[in-house]
Amino acid sequence: MPLQNRVTPFGEIVSVPQRGTFMGNRGIIHDPATRTLFKRCWTLKAWIICVCEYKNVRRAVMARQSWTELFFTDEATALSAGHRPCFYCQRQRANAFKAAWAEGNEVEKPSAPQMDAVLHGERLDASGGKKRHPLPMPVTSLPDGSIVTSGDNAYLIRDGQTYRWSWDGYTLCPAPTQGVSLLTPPSTVRALGAGYIPVISGIY
Repeated sequence: MPLQNRVTPFGEIVSVPQRGTFMGNRGIIHDPATRTLFKRCWTLKAWIICVCEYKNVRRAVMARQSWTELFFTDEATALSAGHRPCFYCQRQRANAFKAAWAEGNEVEKPSAPQMDAVLHGERLDASGGKKRHPLPMPVTSLPDGSIVTSGDNAYLIRDGQTYRWSWDGYTLCPAPTQGVSLLTPPSTVRALGAGYIPVISGIY
């Protein structure tokens, strides 16, 4: 049975067969003896997005008392969940995100902890669940890579069109009109609007 380490756009960590194209972590949130998660879904405010392959480093997933390996279908999903690029394994993209985040949020040279503090406030609601945000503009005007929700579904915006998210990819569909809210943290949406281009996989 697959481990419980796949992350949805809602930030939930579930068990499904699909691994995805990016890895990341939120600190140590598992028991290596049982390879199961603790109740708390994070221990650090630095929720990062990593590449799955880096300098031939091999890790046995959830096998030791080290950071917990999480997996995302693509970068847009990871950003929606509240993560940001890692400055260690993908420094170039992390710097591009930082520059766009600074421009979009009108902050001069933010540090990683400063971005993490803002993102952390935008990730979770008072109950610890995923925070939904009001739409800052019409759905189809959101920058590419933004993800919204309506009902139980998540929708990616790309080129002014909406695509329903699933573990197997994105499917083109009409834009939702009822009870729509923003899943991607607003500060990240502003970074997308300032030119950060996320990796999006599996559009059909």
